[in-house]
Amino acid sequence: MAREPMLKFVDVNRDMPQKRDPSIRRNDFKEIYAEFAAQKAAEQASRCSQCGVPYCQNHCPLHNNIPDWLRMTASGRLKEAYELAQATNTFPEICGRICPQDRLCEGNCVIEQSGHGTVTIGSVEKYITDTAWENGWVKPNIPTAERRESVGIIGSGPGGLAAADVLRAQGIQVTVYERNDRAGGLLTYGIPGFKLEKDVVARRVDQLAQAGVVFALNTDVGKDISFDALRGMHDAVLIATGVYVSRDLQAPGSGAGGIVRALDYLTASNRQDLGDEVEQIQSGELNASGKRVVVIGGGDTAMDCVRTAIRQGADSVKCLYRRDRANMPGSQREVQNAEEEGVEFVWLAAPKGFTGGDAVDGVIVQKMRLGTPDASGRQSPEIIEGADYHEPAELVIKALGFLPENLPQLWDTPELEVTDWGTIKAHYLTHETSIEGVYTCGDIQRGASLVVWAIRDGREAAQAMLTYLQQGADVARQQAKPRI
Repeated sequence: MAREPMLKFVDVNRDMPQKRDPSIRRNDFKEIYAEFAAQKAAEQASRCSQCGVPYCQNHCPLHNNIPDWLRMTASGRLKEAYELAQATNTFPEICGRICPQDRLCEGNCVIEQSGHGTVTIGSVEKYITDTAWENGWVKPNIPTAERRESVGIIGSGPGGLAAADVLRAQGIQVTVYERNDRAGGLLTYGIPGFKLEKDVVARRVDQLAQAGVVFALNTDVGKDISFDALRGMHDAVLIATGVYVSRDLQAPGSGAGGIVRALDYLTASNRQDLGDEVEQIQSGELNASGKRVVVIGGGDTAMDCVRTAIRQGADSVKCLYRRDRANMPGSQREVQNAEEEGVEFVWLAAPKGFTGGDAVDGVIVQKMRLGTPDASGRQSPEIIEGADYHEPAELVIKALGFLPENLPQLWDTPELEVTDWGTIKAHYLTHETSIEGVYTCGDIQRGASLVVWAIRDGREAAQAMLTYLQQGADVARQQAKPRI
């Protein structure tokens, strides 16, 4: 009788892929984690307890069949493991790299709750798919038959690309409109290479193109082509623009030079990493080299900024966050990586103003304490009077989150209904907007969120659009099923 390959969490300790030494990795934008070897991946996968109720799967937005592909990995059935992972996730190798597993699947692992250390789900997922690419198992979703219907997708981020993949596999003619010169959205320009190397994104985009998806790059809807014209060209439209308006900070001196937006800073760095000549990097405007840097914010974007500044050669990098470590929204794993690389976190601190006149030379920091919980249940930060101090800085990066653009105004489409927050109103199952035949997905519908949620939304919207194209909007709504 074959020996049970699973349930080894008592005998086998949790182990992550080896990280490159901080003194080395802080000098480049390559990914910091090494790849699991086959034996190590199988060993770590074998720690899964094969729960009757898999909380890891339930807490994954895509409801990936995690216990099943862990079992296959432990048994050496890697091609089957990949096929199962790909069945529910359009981009498993991307999610394996950038998902905050400590807040999702791994954070809800049963053996973690029992004190044995979580299964390293994300690293195994990355290993499975990277192995699939190396062995040529990943194929374009080329349809077996073509259909006449066409769909226009506005935005080539994770939601738009996931939808394009589903639609194209069914023979729909798909055109993706992207305002930038490369596809990928925040996967290309927002997330640094040390978390997601750009060839990982490019090969997925190339594969979609091989399947017949048309990419209209450098095409800004509302400027280069009107929304009405685009609707006239297609049988249905998906809005997957994401949210790119940076939250601002109103404080004395906030207009000084050297105070920049996180997205501008990250985009410039990513463009340079892709080989572009970036004027703002060369001029020093978006370059941390030789500067004292302060990043304001505690989310994943702030973590990307502080770690980018380290790699650009900053003299020092400090991150101000108004709550404590336990209450920050960003991944704790990312905080640890940043600290290893030399970032200093200043908890319970917020900017009160900026000094330096035309060019910033410092931040007036006000110390905070946590008071009573707010409506969300989190403790509200309160100012400690008289505890202000001056923090020197020649570059200040605002990583305070993102808001949606005013699309009804930009596109001269007042009939496109939006929420009080500016996100697009849509049916929560079909993702259909107030305009028949127009759907939406990702951050522009739910607000700034995770890549994995955008992928789920894109896949759901594509399925609803397929039903609409075949049978009409009413049937699409009736057939929508809540996900458990």
